Amino acid sequence: MKTLKTILVLALAALVPAYPVRAQDKEPLKLEFPAPTLKGTPEDLPKGSNYDPPPTNGTSSILIPKAAKNVALGKPVTSSVKPFTGEVDQVTDGQKGAFDYDTVEMKKGAQWIQVDLGATYELHALAMWHDHRYIQAYRGVVVQVSNDPEFKDKTTLFNNDTENSVGQGVGTDRQYFETHFGKVIDGKATKARYIRCYTNGSSNSALNCWQELEVYALPTQ
Repeated sequence: MKTLKTILVLALAALVPAYPVRAQDKEPLKLEFPAPTLKGTPEDLPKGSNYDPPPTNGTSSILIPKAAKNVALGKPVTSSVKPFTGEVDQVTDGQKGAFDYDTVEMKKGAQWIQVDLGATYELHALAMWHDHRYIQAYRGVVVQVSNDPEFKDKTTLFNNDTENSVGQGVGTDRQYFETHFGKVIDGKATKARYIRCYTNGSSNSALNCWQELEVYALPTQ
């Protein structure tokens, strides 16, 4: 027969949420970086309190489960318009060098790419490289995830679009500079199958470019 103490312990345990990943099962995100561009840093980079300075290393403060993998590798990609340089599937082909042949270019204006992970995953970190052939600030960067391919129901993980230029609301995240270290976004353990990423040009060009998107995640239970 269970004692009153045992009953109370079991009752309290039932009230505590069960987390699938413990803190000790996590580690800092470690990325494989491409070689840096051979072009020098331009003198006329935009400045202001809303810009993060160009990173000096690729250290990330984001912790991910040790078992998390890049589940975007090789997954199908669609886009708002057909690229005029490259193919959209290059966004998940694992190649992210600062070369013309590794870069997908789309026309100016608000555009997006969308990756279908093939199943619902628990997202822990997203790393993206738009175009690090040149050090530049990308604008209108919005990253959303959903289990609906049409994104009628969605979660926004990042938005630095201070002018609502892509029509997804005014963002409060800071502008950042494209380098070979990429940009890492916290997935916040959000469960989703589809990733949609918007851009609207950069400080260097009105065109929209992509080199790679990596999504570090775990299968959902």
